[in-house]
Amino acid sequence: MHSLFISDLHLCPTRPAINALFTRFVQDIAPQAEALYILGDFFEYWAGDDDLADPFHTAIAGTLAGLAQRGTRIYIMHGNRDFLLSDAFLRAAQATLLPDPTRIDLYGTPTLLMHGDTLCTDDVAYQQFRVMVRGTEWQRKFLAQPLGQRKSQIEDLRKKSEQEKSNKSAEIMDVNSDAVANTLRAQGYPRLIHGHTHRPARHSHRVDGMLCERWVLPDWYVTGGYLRCGPAGCEAVGLTPDA
Repeated sequence: MHSLFISDLHLCPTRPAINALFTRFVQDIAPQAEALYILGDFFEYWAGDDDLADPFHTAIAGTLAGLAQRGTRIYIMHGNRDFLLSDAFLRAAQATLLPDPTRIDLYGTPTLLMHGDTLCTDDVAYQQFRVMVRGTEWQRKFLAQPLGQRKSQIEDLRKKSEQEKSNKSAEIMDVNSDAVANTLRAQGYPRLIHGHTHRPARHSHRVDGMLCERWVLPDWYVTGGYLRCGPAGCEAVGLTPDA
């Protein structure tokens, strides 16, 4: 028995090697798992479910649906790039949307799942932006625009974000240790799994006398990877695209 966890794939048509790696992962590795958890930023960006008609998006949804039909349950959590994923995509992919955070019983160990961006509390400007775009009114107005206009706006926001990142320290864009402790305290011990920071590692935290572990999932920009968890614990596994 085991489940798999991935995040930050940032899938898009311009990165064929990573797309092929994901397909290989779904076809060869994921079918042996009881469940696959995708903890945000599955796509480079998602402008709305009407973009599901794009052949690339249709193919990715079909790949997930094929996995679901082989018996692996699929769960998806919103990230900061794809928080507009909604019902149409979920139906096409035969996946279930998870709220952020979600607490599960993972083979006897209480485990908290998050995308991870809410833990980066030192980045005040980002947290303010996040609150705005997650608001119902902002999303209603944004989705009312034509798809092409939405994509253009997202591309502009991405460029602006990359420029702003160059002026921020690495520490500001990483998780805040107090935020991690407070989250574990509020949501339950002893394990946290998240992505977002692109800094894969296993961390130990002592919270209220309880030894907790925090797994950070890898991004899939150059290589890939996943976390495999079973009754005996978790193991990080790397993946390399075909040459």
